[in-house]
Amino acid sequence: MRPNTAVPIGTSSTSTVSNGTVSNSASSVFDELESQVRSYCRTWPATFTTAAGSTLHAEDGRSYLDFFAGAGALNYGHNHPVLLEALIDYLRSGGVVHSLDMHTASKREFLTTFRDRILAPRDLDYKVMFPGPTGTNSVESALKLARKVTGRQHILSFTNAFHGMTLGALAVTGNSMKRNGAGLPLTNSSKIPYDDYFSGATEDFLWLERVLSDSGSGVDKPAAIIVESVQGEGGLSAARPEWLRALSELCRAHEILLILDDVQAGCGRTGEFFSFEEAGITPDIVCLSKSISGFGLSMALTLIRPDLDQWEPGEHNGTFRGQNTSFVTGTAALNEFWSDDTFAGSVRERGAELHDGLTRIADGYEGAVVKGRGFLTGIKFADDSAASKIAAASYERGLLVETSGPEDEVLKTMPALTITSDELRSGVDIIAAAAAEVLGAPVISDTAQSGTGQDGNRPRGEEDK
Repeated sequence: MRPNTAVPIGTSSTSTVSNGTVSNSASSVFDELESQVRSYCRTWPATFTTAAGSTLHAEDGRSYLDFFAGAGALNYGHNHPVLLEALIDYLRSGGVVHSLDMHTASKREFLTTFRDRILAPRDLDYKVMFPGPTGTNSVESALKLARKVTGRQHILSFTNAFHGMTLGALAVTGNSMKRNGAGLPLTNSSKIPYDDYFSGATEDFLWLERVLSDSGSGVDKPAAIIVESVQGEGGLSAARPEWLRALSELCRAHEILLILDDVQAGCGRTGEFFSFEEAGITPDIVCLSKSISGFGLSMALTLIRPDLDQWEPGEHNGTFRGQNTSFVTGTAALNEFWSDDTFAGSVRERGAELHDGLTRIADGYEGAVVKGRGFLTGIKFADDSAASKIAAASYERGLLVETSGPEDEVLKTMPALTITSDELRSGVDIIAAAAAEVLGAPVISDTAQSGTGQDGNRPRGEEDK
């Protein structure tokens, strides 16, 4: 297999496509027809063709280890054989694919399995809403329902939060670049400090508790507070369990609904199916998407406390909220991975391995810290520009890894939960080699412990030449 020689987007290079003709990437159909809004292909310009597990293959013969997992939509890797077989069998059977919110056998099986595998074992009592195909649809439905039920308009969210790209979700998002894309004022929302925003200098919720208890504060009681247990796009800040419990108690004391956005951190990414399980709280509304279908197919759920399910029929709808192929693969994933605690246990073990590997890298660079939880973990370096450079150097070595935070200051690793220890170690080795290229040799370097060394500098696939 040839070594990686990735070319930045817009740079002239040639490649042979499936019909045998040679195209110039600088004038390819992507550049000719696709909108400038595209982003991932600018940092990973390969043209991908096939994928399996934690590996993607490009049409030029290179292979890439995936520490991105479809932005968290591929928790079980690419084309997992159990899920793939279930999908193929269903399609070959002539099963209904599109059904809006009509009853189908595949939806019944998914709901039954979700209740038996996920809700019942955790003693959770939720109504399940299918709001539309994406996480932002789930957030929009949660915000609308909170306002409808409480009769209040205002929503509180947190610094550096990210909840989606539609207008309601953008209003509760912190990132200024994404908010500016709305093109109009984003109202009926205020931001409050996330856990450790003041580095412990100010007591958590001091301001919020005071103004909610003071009738003269001029601050209206909000309909809801929406929060992420781990801020996936906001820099991998992870809320402490005691902070989440205090937030939950505050909401209950003031009759404010608590919305937990588990779109990216849910479905096992932090070591439990829901990221809030460690804190022992029960949110009023939960938003799920990304990996709930298990296969990268579009699907979202909004879980609603039963007494809050006050929708009128059709009051929130959408053409693509009955994706039966997603029901099929989602059911297969729940049965395959969540019938007991075995898989969650292995995720916690691999997550600890990932954390240890990243910690060894961070220990070699002054000011570097590891952030996040489980398989949503990364490194913030002292130089805010380092993460993007290390991600680019990792791509050259055959690893897909992205960045997070308002300044892209955190190197964000998000492998599939099914990744092997060897693959995990290989990815960490690549990051270590990329960090050494960008920042220089680490101050603390123990090759025997970290597993890094000359192999870490070799492009993925080079050993196969």
